[in-house]
Amino acid sequence: MLPGDELWYRDAVFYELPVKSFYDSNGDGIGDLAGVTAKLDYLSWLGVDCIWLLPFYASPLKDDGYDISDFYSIHPDYGTMRDFEELIEKAHSKGIRVIPDLVMNHVSDEHPWFKEARSSRSSPKRNWFTWSDTDKKYSEARIIFVDTEKSNWTWDPVSESYYWHRFYSSQPDLNYDEPAVREEMKNVLRFWLRKGVDGFRCDAVPYIFEREGTNCENLPETHSLFKELRAMLDKEFPGTILLAEANQWPTDARKYFGDGDEFHMVFNFPLMPRMYISLARGDRHPIVDMIKQLLPIPPNCDWCTFLRNHDELTLEMVTIEERDIMYAEYAKHPKMRLNLGIRRRLAPLMDDSRSAIKLLYALLFSLPGSPILYYGDEIAMGDNIYLGDRNGVRTPMQWSPDRNAGFSRADPEMLFAPVIMNPVYHYESRNVESSTRIPTSLLNWVREIIAVRKRYSRILGRGEIRFIEQPNQRVLSFLRSHEGQIMLCVFNLSTKPTAAELDLREFDGWTPIEAETQTPFPKIGTLPYFFTLGERAYFWFKLEPPAVTS
Repeated sequence: MLPGDELWYRDAVFYELPVKSFYDSNGDGIGDLAGVTAKLDYLSWLGVDCIWLLPFYASPLKDDGYDISDFYSIHPDYGTMRDFEELIEKAHSKGIRVIPDLVMNHVSDEHPWFKEARSSRSSPKRNWFTWSDTDKKYSEARIIFVDTEKSNWTWDPVSESYYWHRFYSSQPDLNYDEPAVREEMKNVLRFWLRKGVDGFRCDAVPYIFEREGTNCENLPETHSLFKELRAMLDKEFPGTILLAEANQWPTDARKYFGDGDEFHMVFNFPLMPRMYISLARGDRHPIVDMIKQLLPIPPNCDWCTFLRNHDELTLEMVTIEERDIMYAEYAKHPKMRLNLGIRRRLAPLMDDSRSAIKLLYALLFSLPGSPILYYGDEIAMGDNIYLGDRNGVRTPMQWSPDRNAGFSRADPEMLFAPVIMNPVYHYESRNVESSTRIPTSLLNWVREIIAVRKRYSRILGRGEIRFIEQPNQRVLSFLRSHEGQIMLCVFNLSTKPTAAELDLREFDGWTPIEAETQTPFPKIGTLPYFFTLGERAYFWFKLEPPAVTS
């Protein structure tokens, strides 16, 4: 693990990448760990503090690696254990932390544990999974993959009984009521922590336990398990973190922080769709109302805020009205939808509107929480909705206008997935090499705003938030403050120019300094402070008191 401030994650900028999609170092058409190592200079240049690696473990890859067949080994397509160790070593030498994805809820049906468990009803591993002679138990648990699964139970002809799974039928759930399972998974964590990782992104945490008469989500036993794991990390590997994927309503999502003794971080699933809804409506209230429900949290914890990731843009935890708005605005074609979500990247979601993309990033970097970027979104990569499942947002990273977008030297037909050929998002124009040459490119702008975020990381990373009320609902304005340092953020969420008057009398005599250019604006007085904002424009200001300005 990388030493330093144990609250490092509150100031960090995270970057999510699938190993297979990032860079192919050996020319076989599949990205690998050595390829990630080769691109660390780019991530360092961009300003990334921590990489989240999607699963790279041994797997039959029926669910892109989330179906693990051996927690202690690496899929041969992605390299060797030495490649992984070198990645950690090189990343740490550049000040970049690494957290792998850990799938605790389930395994592949090809895992030796499950093979042994199904071999006989008297198998020692039998109780490592949940079995039943009927598929009627836990009937109140919802089906998550509604487009592909009809039940959470699947008949196993080998042991002639049903086994429980919350995701695909090829992914039987582990049974954490069995003490041996708990201890074995602790050993899995220890194994990778001893390799030097800086924590884990924990997949699908609400579904760990099942109890009759409940919806089998967010159960007290689940929280107890993760408090147990957190205590182990704090004692044996201080400075490492647990990041929860808990796609739940705000009240349930907040509970995964515990009293500061459970998860260090939780993905902010409640906020993410409300940012898109606010843009669709040109109305600040979805964001404001949600933030008020999400705070406060323990001071040693933080939300992880995001715009997109490797899954569909999930709409499970929104109202029916909000889901209709999202579908109508962002998923007009049926192939853009999957389960209860939208399988599109950021740029296509925004119809490639540069002002909308920049506004969303400005929100991401200034609202409470630590931001995480999804690989390729910094160059406005497109997607391919005609690829199956969620593969359309997992295509090869576009590094250059060369063959295969500079991702691989393999013949194009060998690639694990085709590169983006859509004329709007074609890799010959949307790539890192071309973008770095253009001062006004989205990539260079993202790099600059990350640098601004880092300049004010304590205010924007750890500061409190206070919304400024005013009658124009198209304008979102708030103050971020930390240890006497204050920033003012103002956003026009609509596609039309607008104006707003803010009551800033408490800062009479202070000077707003525009954060990106360090340009001073007129001093604040006792009268309302007047702003005009263009289409989806925004301002970040550092407020300087009179003594500092003079």
